[in-house]
Amino acid sequence: MLPFIRSDLAKFTAYKPHPGSDSKEPVAIQFDRLDTNESPYDLPYHLKEKLAVEYQQLIETNRYPDGGHEKLKNAIAEYVSQSAQLSPSLFTKDNISVGNGSDELIRSILIATCLGGEGSILVAQPTFSMYAILAQTLGIPVVTVGRNQDNFEIDLKAAQLAIENTQNPPIRTVFVVHPNSPTANALTAAELAWLRSLSENILVVIDEAYFEFSQNSLVGELPHHPNWIVLRTFSKAFRLAAHRLGYALAHVELIAILEKVRLPYNLPSFSIAAGLIALENRELLDSISETLNERAKLFEALSQNPALQVWNSAANFIFLRPKPENSDLKEFYLKNLTEKLRSSGTLVREINGGLRITIGTPKENIRTLNRLQTVLANLQ
Repeated sequence: MLPFIRSDLAKFTAYKPHPGSDSKEPVAIQFDRLDTNESPYDLPYHLKEKLAVEYQQLIETNRYPDGGHEKLKNAIAEYVSQSAQLSPSLFTKDNISVGNGSDELIRSILIATCLGGEGSILVAQPTFSMYAILAQTLGIPVVTVGRNQDNFEIDLKAAQLAIENTQNPPIRTVFVVHPNSPTANALTAAELAWLRSLSENILVVIDEAYFEFSQNSLVGELPHHPNWIVLRTFSKAFRLAAHRLGYALAHVELIAILEKVRLPYNLPSFSIAAGLIALENRELLDSISETLNERAKLFEALSQNPALQVWNSAANFIFLRPKPENSDLKEFYLKNLTEKLRSSGTLVREINGGLRITIGTPKENIRTLNRLQTVLANLQ
């Protein structure tokens, strides 16, 4: 360890993106990339052309981007109000902060609430890994509780006890995903009641990365909860994962704090332009109904396999586990499932003792189902 580096960093490993298809794979293999919850659809060619024209004619590469993101924030506010059927006056640009992916916003939230030994965070595992990873890199303690293994509901009793008993530093921020990743379950009525009951001294972060697929949002409650913040992304339904564009919705006072701690000019001009084009053409990009239909078909087919336990999904992915109770056999199943699927051309994510499979195109889903069934049959 270098002598000038924080000693605790030696305990951590850097976040490693899922390997996906790399240069070591045979050139002949064309992967179905169902491992990272992206949209299976690229931007239409005519929108890429429009974006290219924007870059060529309107973006000056020698100038810094729009550091205030005002045009983009106004477009996001209009989209949020329309999609939630809310009065346009409830959400304006002052209720929005934009980040280089949701990861930057999560980091800003951690800096604003817990840095300097002032707080710790609470997460329920399994969930999105970056909450804990970013907190640990900032030296912020992470308190974890479990979930019900039948429906993945947070262990609310353990969560409440953790909040009451954690001191020096106390829990300042609670992170939840709605619906959760990697398990795809939406927040239950009991979980929502618990979140509403939390003290205003605690910040509640509700990550709605998959909102467009669940159509179940809590943004309408934000005016009543100054200690709530909702995160969203352009990486899923809007097909802009390559542009790293996320946004936060909250009370104006909380957004003003996030604006203080974010980096200046944090979004490239090209990403801002892509976000605006996606919002302006969102009806053309809408593949939600197809994704939901494909999700239903894939869920039904997978559920009929006696070797698999499959959970209902409110997101653009499905979570499943092999049924055998023997833990060694489960590990064998998972290792072989992921490796065999990869070698046959389908990438899925092995995580938390199960497989997370992104909903792809109809052809990708058929291939994945056939390959999975073949692999399972050969493992019997």
